Amino acid sequence: MNTKLVLNAAALGLAIVAGSVGAHGDERPRVFDASKVEDTAFGREGNPKAVTRTIKVEMADNMRFTPANVTVKRGETIKFVVHNGGKLPHEMVLGTKQAIKEHAELMKKFPEMEHADANMAHVQPGKVGKIVWQFAKPGEFEFACLQPGHFEAGMVGKVTVK
Repeated sequence: MNTKLVLNAAALGLAIVAGSVGAHGDERPRVFDASKVEDTAFGREGNPKAVTRTIKVEMADNMRFTPANVTVKRGETIKFVVHNGGKLPHEMVLGTKQAIKEHAELMKKFPEMEHADANMAHVQPGKVGKIVWQFAKPGEFEFACLQPGHFEAGMVGKVTVK
């Protein structure tokens, strides 16, 4: 057997595994670029220089967010500081109820999917992530953890925009 071929295959396998450890995004700081901001049904990426309020959110292995309900004013730019106090990776993903549900279904089909959009923070145990979001429209929106099994276990919260 060709030893070099075996070593290259093993190295490729390790690279694939290492690359999937941070699947579904990572903790790299997001750089705000106003030219790339897109409006959604639940708002838009917020300018960190325009933050009007900071809300701390705790995530835990009991599959709950604290607080689980947040109220904000329309037009307000919020910085969510999301702490993972558990031993499992968690995330906070903002969206409409329908968008969260669809994203959760996609994650079931493609658990290794990688992306790091402005409306999400993927947080390793003991670490902190941030989301800066401007809520442009009134209504009720959700945030959820879409790690495998977490959404199904009830790791969901609500944002009410008045």
